[in-house]
Amino acid sequence: MKVKDLIKKLEAEVINEADFGREVTSVYCCDLLSWVMGRAPSDCAWLTVMGNMNAVAVSVLADISVIILAENAACDQPAISKAIEQGVNVLKTSLPAFEAGLIVHELLGAGVPLRKN
Repeated sequence: MKVKDLIKKLEAEVINEADFGREVTSVYCCDLLSWVMGRAPSDCAWLTVMGNMNAVAVSVLADISVIILAENAACDQPAISKAIEQGVNVLKTSLPAFEAGLIVHELLGAGVPLRKN
């Protein structure tokens, strides 16, 4: 699935479009940046409420396909500027992280496990 496929299904607002053709292979929900940095799979859609510059930096380090800000969490201007500079896709949805994560999981296909071992 591509990042662009998430926009309509999540009723998402585009904060930054870097590469909406980028592949999304899994979904990851977490707000603890150090945890995400060490555990989020590359090419995932990351659901969080952390809309700051550090979240953008973590997404680059973890090679995340898109940050999706849940519950209309704000993305501050320094984060937007850094996302533009670093080529990070950022979306925002009014959905809670769990619900948005389930939608992404379903879009990936019913045979995809929630957790990869």
